[in-house]
Amino acid sequence: MPAENQIVEDKKDKKKEEATPTVLKGVYVFPNGDKYEGDYLHGTDGSMDRSGMGIHVTTDGTMYEGEWNQDKMNGQGTLTHPTGAKYEGQFVNNQFHGLGTYTWPNNSAYTGQFVENRLEGGGEFTDTDGQVWEGTFRYRAAPGLRFKLNLD
Repeated sequence: MPAENQIVEDKKDKKKEEATPTVLKGVYVFPNGDKYEGDYLHGTDGSMDRSGMGIHVTTDGTMYEGEWNQDKMNGQGTLTHPTGAKYEGQFVNNQFHGLGTYTWPNNSAYTGQFVENRLEGGGEFTDTDGQVWEGTFRYRAAPGLRFKLNLD
């Protein structure tokens, strides 16, 4: 009986190995003109699932370069907008989520925690004059910001 059980387990392991998709590299142009270049999985239904490292550029010039999982921005990456605005940091399901830096076109920037695209938690805001303010951010409010004095 144990030998029979072993054979069944071996067959299950082989099925798991066969079911593990192979990561491919390539370029894909979407019907709307967007372009993706990088790692992807090829689905049995003919679909393409971005997975791994890649660059996606939209027709308006927005570019994401970084990690993909389940066809979404997941992991570390950089999202650059044609306006000059840029986010570098962690993504979860296509949203800024975790530690990151958002830089506005006027070069002011926030570095800190994000939750679902919102400034949320401890962070620092650098204004257009290069002055740094630190504190706790709650989306668009930051009560009690403190000026960070740098005596270097």
